[in-house]
Amino acid sequence: MIGKMEYILIAVVDSFRIQYSILNTQNLGRRGFQVFLVLFMFLNITATAQSLPVTLQPVEEAYRRAQLDGKLDSSVSFAIRPLIPAKAFTNDSVHNDLSKWIDYTGLKSANGKFGIGLLPLTWNQQYNSKVPYGWNDGAMIPARGYQTLVSGGVYAKVGPLSFQLKPEFVFAENLEFEGFTSLQPYNYNIDLPGRFGSGSYSEINWGQSSIRLNLGPVSLGISNENLWWGPGIRNSILMGNSATGFKHITFNTTKPLKTSVGSFEVQLIGGKLEGSKYTLPSLNKRPEWRYLSAANISYQPKWIPGLFFGLTRSFQAYHTDLNRFADYIPLFTPYQKVNTDDGDPFDRDQLTSIYSRWLFERAKAEIYFEYGVNDNAYNLRDFIMSPEHARAYLFGFRKLLPFRQSAVEQLQVSAEITQLSQSIDRLVRDAGTYYIHGTVLHGYTHKGEVLGAGIGPGGNLQSVDLSWVKGIKRIGFQVERFVHNNDHYDVAIGDLDGQSRRWVDFGFAALGTWDFNHLLLNVKLQGIQSLNYQWQLKDYTPGTYYIPENDLFNFHGEIGLTYRF
Repeated sequence: MIGKMEYILIAVVDSFRIQYSILNTQNLGRRGFQVFLVLFMFLNITATAQSLPVTLQPVEEAYRRAQLDGKLDSSVSFAIRPLIPAKAFTNDSVHNDLSKWIDYTGLKSANGKFGIGLLPLTWNQQYNSKVPYGWNDGAMIPARGYQTLVSGGVYAKVGPLSFQLKPEFVFAENLEFEGFTSLQPYNYNIDLPGRFGSGSYSEINWGQSSIRLNLGPVSLGISNENLWWGPGIRNSILMGNSATGFKHITFNTTKPLKTSVGSFEVQLIGGKLEGSKYTLPSLNKRPEWRYLSAANISYQPKWIPGLFFGLTRSFQAYHTDLNRFADYIPLFTPYQKVNTDDGDPFDRDQLTSIYSRWLFERAKAEIYFEYGVNDNAYNLRDFIMSPEHARAYLFGFRKLLPFRQSAVEQLQVSAEITQLSQSIDRLVRDAGTYYIHGTVLHGYTHKGEVLGAGIGPGGNLQSVDLSWVKGIKRIGFQVERFVHNNDHYDVAIGDLDGQSRRWVDFGFAALGTWDFNHLLLNVKLQGIQSLNYQWQLKDYTPGTYYIPENDLFNFHGEIGLTYRF
């Protein structure tokens, strides 16, 4: 029997000479490789110990929806991601069904301590007809034209040590578009290029790769995975999915730590943030990477099931400014400036937020909010007098409704509001624009994109969607209103002869997710009407009360495919 298999494998190996030659350079014998491939193809055992990438949004959505439906452990906050579902939802039947889209397919030992195999292959595509649009797309960049991201890899574990190699390849046409392209769009104190170079763009990065030491409910590792902190769905104030992943050391819980007063989830990271290389040299940004130290703590009181409270905090500084050990772990620095000599010992930027999520299992609903500041108060009196100073916030809700008296089909209604522009307090004391810093001139970014909310500095978003859902399947519609950088408008532009020149996008999208055996399809087709695009008034006539025809229409399309082996 083995002999016949070997003949089959010889043919397979000969048809994939490139892969074989790579393995052969690692001193694997031809016959040994054939035997390994025989076992790999015919045993085909599945294990579950990988992370659920933040970039695999349809699957992550299905997990959160299943928790809303009362089918997953309600003690998991979904505010520290990526999750490791096999740790957090070990005995849930829903997890056993959804995990096939993240599990590796390969070999494992009888005791489960050893395993190796292939991870699912993901291919995401995106298209913008006129101007860049979209966020929460990981390593993809804001660009006009066609863009694609391909990601796949391998997973291995030996005892408590796990190894996940899942690099990403990105290619974007990056076509020129109307308005500013190569210049900074509106503020020099942030690394946020209008266009990533003058031609096509391509990059290979480490993607959703990590090496972890998993000991019970905690994990210590080195990772390049995208992170998401807080309960938001469309945006996160401190840590979202709009920039590509960055290299970081992480210490985190893999499931809630249960105590006599409730459950805790924690993540501490120390990371490396890099510039985009596409800003103008005249902007005088320091040509060095920045160190990011950040923490997220979530608490679920045992007396109120489904209620979560959380705190996030981050510090970033140019790495050559760090001299002492305490500079690398500044998380216990006092919040009030009066306790830090009215400032920091060197130039560094810090953000913080509090958040809450309340899950109502019987009602199959949730509400949540996050409130953050980018400039700490001088003392308690200062905070009490102006709590809205330098603030940003988001809040939202989601509810599942019965559909056609079906036990498996439902309607999902959700809405979210994000407000990053300054409050009216700016008239008394300017707080500066969120994510922008006067001395850390790259701002709160990595490789030219914001780490937090994808709508960017000073942006506001209102979003509503209605969907039919059945397990991972989803068909629905989404309406959103996106106001670009209101702070820039208020400071640099303002009204003209009674004409508002706010740049507002109104979008309507059709959404769909469907699984076909080994294939998962995710689609978004969106039309965006931009009013006063880039704060411009076309055909402006002084003294005219209303000026029509100052719009620009853009088509935004996304197609994602995930194939499990």
